[in-house]
Amino acid sequence: IKESSQRVSVRERERERGSTRLTPTFTSHQKPLGFYNHFNRLSLAGSVRRSTVSMGSSGSSSTDLSPEEERVFIKEIAIAAESNSKEGDTFYLIAQRWWHEWIEYVNQDQPCNTNDGSSLSEHCDSAGSTTLKKPSMIDNSDLIYDSALEDPSSAGEIIDTLQEGRDYVLLPQEVWNQLHSWYGGGPTLARRVISSGLSQTELAVEVYPLRLQLLLMPKNDQSAIRISKKETIRELHRRACEIFDLNSDHVRIWDYYGQQKYSLMNDLDKTLDDANLQMDQDILVEVLDMNGAASNAHIQPLHENGLVDEDSTSVLIDPSKSSLTVAGGFSSNRNAFRSGGVEGSQSFDSTYTTGVTTRGSTAGLTGLLNLGNTCFMNSAIQCLVHTPEFASYFQDDYHQEINWQNPLGMVGELALAFGDLLRKLWAPGRTPIAPRPFKAKLARFAPQFSGYNQHDSQELLAFLLDGLHEDLNRVKHKPYINSRDADGRPDEEVADEFWANHIARNDSIIVDVCQGQYKSTLVCPICNKVSVTFDPFMYLSLPLQFNTTRAITVTVFSCDKTVLPSTITVSISKQGRCRDLMQALTNACSLKQSEELKLAEIRNNLIHRLFEDPLIPLSTIKDDDHLAAYKLSKSSENSALLKLVLRRRDQKAGERENPVQLKPYGTPLLSLASRENALTKGKIQCIVENLLSPFRKEESIMSEKGKKAKKSSSSEVIASKLSLQLDENNKTVKLPDNEAEAIKLPPSATVTIYLDWTPEISGMYDITCLEGLPEVLKYGPATKKARSEPLSLYACLEAFLREEPLVPDEMWFCPQCNERRQASKKLDLWRLPEVLVIHLKRFSYSRSMKHKLETFVNFPIHDLDLTKYVANKNLSQPQLYELYALTNHYGGMGSGHYTAYIKLLEENRWYNFDDSHISHINEDDVKSGAAYVLFYRRKSDDAGGNTK
Repeated sequence: IKESSQRVSVRERERERGSTRLTPTFTSHQKPLGFYNHFNRLSLAGSVRRSTVSMGSSGSSSTDLSPEEERVFIKEIAIAAESNSKEGDTFYLIAQRWWHEWIEYVNQDQPCNTNDGSSLSEHCDSAGSTTLKKPSMIDNSDLIYDSALEDPSSAGEIIDTLQEGRDYVLLPQEVWNQLHSWYGGGPTLARRVISSGLSQTELAVEVYPLRLQLLLMPKNDQSAIRISKKETIRELHRRACEIFDLNSDHVRIWDYYGQQKYSLMNDLDKTLDDANLQMDQDILVEVLDMNGAASNAHIQPLHENGLVDEDSTSVLIDPSKSSLTVAGGFSSNRNAFRSGGVEGSQSFDSTYTTGVTTRGSTAGLTGLLNLGNTCFMNSAIQCLVHTPEFASYFQDDYHQEINWQNPLGMVGELALAFGDLLRKLWAPGRTPIAPRPFKAKLARFAPQFSGYNQHDSQELLAFLLDGLHEDLNRVKHKPYINSRDADGRPDEEVADEFWANHIARNDSIIVDVCQGQYKSTLVCPICNKVSVTFDPFMYLSLPLQFNTTRAITVTVFSCDKTVLPSTITVSISKQGRCRDLMQALTNACSLKQSEELKLAEIRNNLIHRLFEDPLIPLSTIKDDDHLAAYKLSKSSENSALLKLVLRRRDQKAGERENPVQLKPYGTPLLSLASRENALTKGKIQCIVENLLSPFRKEESIMSEKGKKAKKSSSSEVIASKLSLQLDENNKTVKLPDNEAEAIKLPPSATVTIYLDWTPEISGMYDITCLEGLPEVLKYGPATKKARSEPLSLYACLEAFLREEPLVPDEMWFCPQCNERRQASKKLDLWRLPEVLVIHLKRFSYSRSMKHKLETFVNFPIHDLDLTKYVANKNLSQPQLYELYALTNHYGGMGSGHYTAYIKLLEENRWYNFDDSHISHINEDDVKSGAAYVLFYRRKSDDAGGNTK
């Protein structure tokens, strides 16, 4: 089990100290087996009867075990699973929300060790109970697309933007089986453990298997499949024949990268990983006639020179053999040239050249062809290539510094590929370069960047800097060093000690040029223990939002029979808890003394969860969630909560009514009923009518006025469409015929009433406002306008360095209290690098969407002065920097475009690098709201001020 190669040197230490601030976000397609740390919060301590929770008690029901017994049981299973992990094992994704809730439940007996830093007594006092509520069934709906809930065949297709630790955790099969046997639920999301790394000895969970597009010729049929990259070409061939119902003896498959026959996949025992297939690429399935000729002769393979081979012969697959019989001279070996389309699905000719004209013969003005949504890569590469220190280093003989044995590196392959590309870009000439060999290496070592999807250029940049560092690390054998805390020693002494320890393990051109040092101070809120460390950084990620509060929008439902639901937006501390939100809503909706609020998350037209624990962190509420607050009369121990769920027939279903075809509709409504008085059909009917009364159409009311009948027509219709769910087995029962007959309520506090919504009822009530609740934070033009005011880069830096409490999920283990605490954290700059990379955090992420901030940041081009932000006061020179490059991002998240602005220092002129097109720009045009990653270089006359 090794540290992931996707990391900067500070990352592991920062995780231990409760901070992920310095850690770039990666959406990886596979996860190293270092994820057992989410079991660390399951203590084995406690007075538990081991016989009760022994490994042989897997048949026990969860209801038979206490929270402490569940904790110990799962911890023991996890320890056993970790020690026996091997390739081929199955792991399961489970929603972070549910896992967090279960962790809180089983850890409640641990004094002063709750997840949010508060004591157990605070939990108990605030909740009015001595125990936390047991979690409901496992709910993984957070992790899959809504369409997958209705289509069982796509149940395993998870959302593309998930991140481990934020959205899900990975559980060994034994742990999942046990939890699932106790709690039920799902859907089940299984993933396989594969071997990875250069030596294929590291274990990783393949969270996102390859997604390939199968194109059948000549029928033009297509189908998308998921398949492990460790499967063989033989298995891909078999799957293709099975999907299209083809005779395997007359089918051959091609690597159809870039909509061109790149290579015939004839080595049947080769893995898809070794074949270098990429995420979302096309596979051509070609059907041959009885004579062995391809039916689609218009699609031709490529020769080494990129031209079609008019005389290529047919090749038949014999599944019983491990190779293909080639009856001609066509070579199916992968060549160095892969043809592809530029962004926007346009095609390009291999002889295409740019029309840019520049004066003289200045080098460094060569563009990069867009291979299909690769502008994110091109812009980052150009900025690195035009960093003078890197340009000199990689044009010199850097091969002697390649670390061929570094297990965290890539056997020098990334450094060689980058060096080769850099030399081509600095060679004389203006013909754009197609960076296919480099992208192939990138896809091999960082599969999250494979395929043709748009990616984050900053994430790529972070990977490149880290990967190049490990490939070029001059330290061949890293010594083990146990860093000491400051313990009152002078900062200068401690900082130098930490830096020397860092250099003893990490010494490369990347460290020389790009790495600086933070001073990180943590203070325990309980015992005031102060911990000071000095940690390296590769770049600064600065926030563009400084508010310590967040806006939360909630739809409030009144118990008044005449008031329609209203939307209320309140401002709450980002570090707040559910009780803070409830208090703000209480004030905003003028709650009476005799009333209380029930807060719920609505998902898929049902109440997904009730926020009954006042200490739930608000960080668990996502911006794209939907919240409802219900005004109710204050409840007592004898109160039962009644949920009214509307259902209607599925529009796609047949004409005959069938309970299976009924699906939740609109938004559930809540009411209370007393257990002291018998609950009858008549009372339930009255409750339902009261809940619906605000939505009654006026013409419907007028039509029933003056009627003499005992019951109005609406009452009769509603009564005929009501049913009850009295227990937790999802079975419903019809109401009794006798209106006065008492209905026995279950011990549980909640009873669900179903009302089947018919066209007749729809004619009486208008529930349009129930069909879609607003999101917690709806990004829109008004929001963007409010956030687009000019902002100083210095203000962004000050916000980044400001002292703030750690978020509840990232608490620090205080060595003096011997407990996890929500410590306050303060960062200071201590040592600045020669090249300072500044990332402006424009993108924010939620469960199912990404959002971009269009804020204009006013950044200095000349004389960025960081002197006053450096805590080391022994520096003799000002800390001044000049801007020489930046990447820009235009447009939205899904359809945006990246470019780079770069200053050629020998010319003192700025150029716009837009993939293959290069043009001169004025310095006044460098600043824009599109600026994303800034590259600053220390002013040469101040070099002596660096304390490295």
